Amino acid sequence: MMPDSYTLYDVIDGTWPAAAFQTVGAFKIRDGQGGGKRVSAATTLRSDWTGADIHAAEDAMRALGQTSLFMIREGDELLDVVLDEHGYTIVDPVVMYAIPVRDLARNVPPRVSTFVVWEPLAIAWDIWQSGGIGPGRWKVMHRAKGPKTSVLGRWDDSPGGTGFVAIHDGIAMVHALEILPHQRRKGGAEKMMAQAAIWAEKNNASHMSVVCTVANDAANGLYRKLGMTEIGRYHYRIKPED
Repeated sequence: MMPDSYTLYDVIDGTWPAAAFQTVGAFKIRDGQGGGKRVSAATTLRSDWTGADIHAAEDAMRALGQTSLFMIREGDELLDVVLDEHGYTIVDPVVMYAIPVRDLARNVPPRVSTFVVWEPLAIAWDIWQSGGIGPGRWKVMHRAKGPKTSVLGRWDDSPGGTGFVAIHDGIAMVHALEILPHQRRKGGAEKMMAQAAIWAEKNNASHMSVVCTVANDAANGLYRKLGMTEIGRYHYRIKPED
């Protein structure tokens, strides 16, 4: 059975964790420490939130030095409307995909074209840095508690890309998949995803998952080409004056 949206929300938190969590009223507040929206957005814990809960969540995020930012997930339709009325704008709509690990793992990449290694090699950090995936996100990778690794791709006799994969409750998720610009459109990303699936299968994961912004046409095309199924979507609401 494929995981549902709520399962993947938990996998996101488990494989790409915030530095700390706190409960403020009906919301979960994340301390992202520069790790991006995924680890900085507030989410609902209960459906009986009030305007006072929203204001308290805003205050808690500001106290952390963060922008007022909410992740709007399945079931948050009313919150979406209310935040819109309060001047929040939509940013970064995201698609969540999943596939049984065995369906990707059967596509064994050529020998020495992909490697899994933890901790990542220096070249992996360089590739991430070149793509704007900096130290704040590196700390997120180190915080992940379950099985985890980096995937390094090499083709045309030079490094091609890297990515991070971790497992939470039997579901693997790939994050920070970055291909060097001159190495794109050569099939390397498919090989790296296959290697990630082989590693995940060896570590007893049942499914592979990813999240991807709607605007990233290349990545969405890759995941659909691999046969991954769209599981759900979410987006963020941000308060511009923050």
